[in-house]
Amino acid sequence: MAEPSTTEYFRYRIRRDASGALNWLATNWRERRWFRWGAVALGALLVLWLAVWALLARGLPDAEMLLEYEPPLPTMVRAADGEIVHSYARERRVQLQYADFPETLIEAYLAAEDKTFFSHGGIDIGGLTGAVIDYVSKLGSGERAVGGSTITQQVAKNILLSNEYSITRKLKEMILARRIEGALTKEQILELYLNEIPLGRRSFGVQAASRAYFDKDVGELALHEMAFLAILPKAPERYGRSQHHDLALARRNFVLDQMAANDFITEAQAAEAQAQPLGLQPSRAQYSSADAGYFFEEVRRQLIEDFGENAEDGPNSVYAGGLWVRTSLDPEMQAAARDALRGGMIRYHGNRGWPGPVATIDPDNGELIAQLRSSNLGINYRGWRIGVVTARSGSSATIGLTNGESHPLSGFPDALKVGDVVAVEKAGAGYRLRSVPEVSGGFVAMDPLTGRVLAMQGGFDSRLGDFNRATQAERQPGSTIKPFVYATGLDHGMTPASQVPDQTFCYYQGARLGEKCFRNFGGGGGGVHTMRWGLEQSRNLMTVHIAMDAGMPQVIRTFERVGIGSYEPYPAFALGAGDTTVLKMVNAYAALANHGRQNAPTVIDYVQDRRGKVIWRADRRPCDRCNMPEWDGKPMPRAGLSGKQVMDPRTAYQVVHMLQGVVTRGTAVRLRDLGLPLFGKTGTTTGPTNAWFVGGSPEVVAGVYLGFDQPRNMGGWVQGGNTAAPMFKDFVRKTRARWSDDPFVAPAGIRMVRIDRRSGKRVLDGWPSDDPRAAIIWEAFKPDTEPPRRTRADAIEAKRREILELIRRGQSAGQSAGPGAGDHNEPSDFVEDQGGIY
Repeated sequence: MAEPSTTEYFRYRIRRDASGALNWLATNWRERRWFRWGAVALGALLVLWLAVWALLARGLPDAEMLLEYEPPLPTMVRAADGEIVHSYARERRVQLQYADFPETLIEAYLAAEDKTFFSHGGIDIGGLTGAVIDYVSKLGSGERAVGGSTITQQVAKNILLSNEYSITRKLKEMILARRIEGALTKEQILELYLNEIPLGRRSFGVQAASRAYFDKDVGELALHEMAFLAILPKAPERYGRSQHHDLALARRNFVLDQMAANDFITEAQAAEAQAQPLGLQPSRAQYSSADAGYFFEEVRRQLIEDFGENAEDGPNSVYAGGLWVRTSLDPEMQAAARDALRGGMIRYHGNRGWPGPVATIDPDNGELIAQLRSSNLGINYRGWRIGVVTARSGSSATIGLTNGESHPLSGFPDALKVGDVVAVEKAGAGYRLRSVPEVSGGFVAMDPLTGRVLAMQGGFDSRLGDFNRATQAERQPGSTIKPFVYATGLDHGMTPASQVPDQTFCYYQGARLGEKCFRNFGGGGGGVHTMRWGLEQSRNLMTVHIAMDAGMPQVIRTFERVGIGSYEPYPAFALGAGDTTVLKMVNAYAALANHGRQNAPTVIDYVQDRRGKVIWRADRRPCDRCNMPEWDGKPMPRAGLSGKQVMDPRTAYQVVHMLQGVVTRGTAVRLRDLGLPLFGKTGTTTGPTNAWFVGGSPEVVAGVYLGFDQPRNMGGWVQGGNTAAPMFKDFVRKTRARWSDDPFVAPAGIRMVRIDRRSGKRVLDGWPSDDPRAAIIWEAFKPDTEPPRRTRADAIEAKRREILELIRRGQSAGQSAGPGAGDHNEPSDFVEDQGGIY
C-alpha cells in the first residue's frame, strides 16, 4: 500500500484537530454554564468592538497629520518702517515653539488640567471614571458634566474634532488621544495644546491670551498671571469678565495650591502669588494701529484677490495663512492726509447745520443698541462717538452707545428720530449731537519714483462706510487734466513760449447737437498769450485751441498712456469732462515728476508666508549679480529702471516747469509761501461740483478732491485754488520735515533759455530774479525749438518799421539807409544758439 503524501497528511491532521476542538466546545457549552456566559460576553465584546470601529474609529482623521499641522494664523500688516500697524484676523493667534513657553507656565497648566500628563498614554483612567460618575449623576438635570479629558484629548477635540457635547464625541476623542500619543512626543502635544487652546477674548493659545489679558508676552508673566491663564480652559468667557472676579480669583488660587502640592513651586511662592490681584488689563488692540482704514481695505482686497480669503482657498489665505505683509504706508503722512481731508470737509461744511444721520436702524428689527454694536460703525475724530437714538419725546432724547450705556442727548434738530445713528460728543452729564459733513472727498500721496502709495484717505472715516473715494469714486478732474493737453501740444511742435489765442472757440457737432462754443471759467478772455501763461492761469479757451491744433485723438491717446482714462475725442474732455479717480490722477502726475516714466501704483511692497519666505514682490526688476555670495570686484550691481516710459522725458519736464509757475504766480499761488520747489494744478468742474488739486515735489506727489457723493452744486465761490489747495497745504505743513528743498532736475536734451514771461521772446540783456512776478524767467526748451537769438530785437523791429515807412513816403535810398547803418552789425546778429543755458 502506498504511503500518503504530505498534503494528504496535513489535511487529515486538520480535520482530526478541528473535529476535536468542536467536540470540546460543544461539550463545554452543554455542561458548563460559566463557559456559556463567558463565550456570550466575549462575542458581545467583539461585536461591540466591530460596531465602534464601524461607527466611530474608521472615519476618524489620521493623527499623523498633526506632525505637519499648521494652525490658522492671522495676516500681520507692517508699515513702510517695519512696525506692525494692522492685522486681518477673526481670532487672536500667535504660534510659539515648545522652547518659548516658560517652564512654570507649563507646570501651571499641568496642575490645572492634567497632573499625570507625562505618565499616561492619552487617557487618565481615574479622571475618566470620575467624569462618567458625574455624567450619570447629572442625567436629565440639564447641567454639563465635567469633561475628565487629558491634555491629549483636548488637542484631539480642538484640532481634529468638534466641540459637540455627546458620548460619541468623547469616545472619538479617546480613540484619537491614543493615536496621538503614538504619533507625537509629549512635548509636541503640549506645543499644540498651548498654541491652540481657546482662552477667551477671541484669543487662541497662551501667547495671544497673555497679550489679551495682561498686555505681556509669555516670558514676562508673573506667577499669579500664569496661574490665571491656566484656569481659562475650564470657562474662558466666565473667568475673563469683571462680574466673575471672585470666581476667577478662587480658581486661580486653587491652581496655585495644586502647583505647590505637585512641588512645582514652594508654599511660600504660592502664598505670595495668592496675595496678588488678578491685574487684568482692558481688552485692546495687540499693536498700535495706524488710522488708515481705507488703505488697509485696499491691501486686504488685493491680498484676497491673489491668495484667497479663508483656509479652504489655499495655504496662504488672508485669514488663516499667517502672512506677513510689508506695505508702503507712511503713518506720518497718512495721519496728515486724514487730517487735511477732514479739515477741508469741516471748513466747507461750516455752519450748514445737521446734514442727517450717518445711518438708520429699524427699531422693529430688535434692540437698537445691539443692532448698533453689530453694525461695526464707529468714528475716530476728537472725542466723538457713534450712538443710536433710543428715545425721543419733544425736546428730550436719549442716545445709546455701543458699550450699552444710555445718556441724555442735547443740541439736536426737530428732524431727529428714534433709530437714527449719529455722531455725538461728551457734554456735561450727557452728549451733544455733532455733524459729520455730507461733503466728502479723497486724498492720495505717492512716491513718483516707485509708484508706492504713501497715504490714502477715502472719506471722513472708514468706520462710517467702506466706500473708498480715493480709488472708487469716478469724478470729473476739471482743469487738473490740462497739463496732459499741453503735453500733447509740446509733442506736436509747440513750446512753452508758443503764442496761443485766448479767444472763443466754436465747432459744429452735427445736425442734432449744433454748434458748441467754449468759454473761460468766469468768462473773459481775448488776445494771444504764451502757452505757459495759459496753463498758469488755467485758461479754458487756450486749452481747447491747443487740443484742437494738436488733434483731439492725440490728446486722448496721451490720457490713455498715463492711465487717466479712455474717452471719445471730443473737446470737452480736454477740459476734464471725463470721469477718473484721485489715484489715477496722482499716478499720472507722478509720471510728470519722474521724467515721463510711470510706475503702477502699489500699496504692498512684498508678502511673506508664515515661515518668512517672500511669495510676492511688487518690485520685480531683475538684478544680475545682486545675490553674489561675495563681491567680485566689479561695479556694484544695480537693478534696472522700473516702470514704463509713457511720455517724452523732455516734454514731462517742460510741463512740470510750467506747473511750477502755477504755484509761483498762478491759480495755486497760496502754496508759494511753503518755500518748496512745488508743481501742481488746481481744478474746478462745472457747477462747481468738484474742487481739485494735484501736485507735489520730486519725491512726493499728492492729490485731493472735494465734492458730494451724488454730485451737486457746491456753491459759486468754490474753486480748486480756495478749497482743495488749502488741504494740500495742510498736508505739507504737517509733514514739512519730509519734504526736500531739492529742485526738479532737467533731463538730457533740455535747454534753459532766458525769455520774457509775457511775450515769450528771447532776452539777452537781463537775468531772472527771485521775484515771482519778474518779467524775465528761465524757460525749458527742446533743442532747436527755443526762440532765435537776437540782439535788441525789439529795437531792430522798430527801426525796420521806420525804414519801411520812409520808403513808402518816397524818400531817397540814401536817406532811408543812413539812420540804420552800423547800428546793429554785431557778428552774432540773428544767429541761433547751439545749446546751453542763456
